[in-house]
Amino acid sequence: MACFTVPLAQVIITTIVQKRLAKNEEKAEAIWHSENQNTAGTGDTLQAGFSWSQKLSWLNRMLWGGVALLALEHLWHGEIVPWPPFLTAMSNPADIGPMLHEIATIGTGMSVLVTLVWAVMVIIVDQKTKTALIAARNNA
Repeated sequence: MACFTVPLAQVIITTIVQKRLAKNEEKAEAIWHSENQNTAGTGDTLQAGFSWSQKLSWLNRMLWGGVALLALEHLWHGEIVPWPPFLTAMSNPADIGPMLHEIATIGTGMSVLVTLVWAVMVIIVDQKTKTALIAARNNA
């Protein structure tokens, strides 16, 4: 009925956080480069690997994709309509309880699962990045 609303809320919040992190990372990178101009061109950077804003963008893409597919599926089955109250379950008071239960169980479960998959991705990428940096330093 409306299980996609939990991942939708999560992706709105994480998108805002990602945009703010990206701005802060750009400022930090600019400050770092201005303080380390004498090492320009040596390949040194403030951070090796992926930034947190990039990692959050992966989560956002996963969530936006899931939300879009779920919204289309609910639209296809007539559970979402283009007029208020937009969710057909909201038009019948007897359907509100099951809808809220679905949001609380299925929606939250989907958000948690997607976030866990993303967290595993981040851990794997961080480990591979560390391994590659160690190998590069040993070869240098």
